[in-house]
Order: sequence, then structure tokens, then C-alpha cells
Amino acid sequence: MALFAGTEDEIASQRDVEGWDLVSRVALVVDVEQGRMRPVTDYGDFSRLERAHKIVSVIPSRGHKAYWRDFQSGNPLTEEIMGWIVTEQGDVFPFSADGATAEGADEILPPVV
Repeated sequence: MALFAGTEDEIASQRDVEGWDLVSRVALVVDVEQGRMRPVTDYGDFSRLERAHKIVSVIPSRGHKAYWRDFQSGNPLTEEIMGWIVTEQGDVFPFSADGATAEGADEILPPVV
């Protein structure tokens, strides 16, 4: 993922890295206005690259729940898992109704049958 700081005329943004220049080894992003790939270094507001996990699939959940232990109140917190995000690297992350990932849960509880 290429991150751009923005300019007076444009807000900060991010773009997917679509490839790499074979000679300079600079990341390439799509320039929609010109209809071609351009090196990120062509942009004056280019800030940095960040590793990102591209989503390749989303699988619905069948009643799994995320479970967190709340040591302060003693009450457990559970939240329904709506589905599983699968990335191109094969990582799988559970997500809840608000779209947040529940990867920090203490446990993922199986569906009650």
C-alpha cells in the first residue's frame, strides 16, 4: 500500500501497489487520469509504503462468537462473529457486526448446536 501525504489541492490518500519497476525496483500505482502505471516516486506527496493484506474472500460465520475475559469486572464479553476475512497470504481474521476484526479475542467459541 502506498501512502500519500496530500497537497494543498488534494487530501491524504492511499493506493494499492500494483507492481514493481523491474529496473529501478520502485513501487508502481495506477494513475487513473493518465491511464497507466506510475512509480510512487513521481508523486511529490508520496510518503511511504506499508505492508497490507489484500482481501481475496469473505466467508460467512455459522454462529461462532469471539470471547474476551474481562478481569476488571469479572464479566465475560462475547460478540458474534459475522464472518471470516481471507487474505492473499492465507491469513484468516474473524470480524464482527461493526466490521472490526476480532483477532485479539481470548478465544473463538464454536457454534452452539
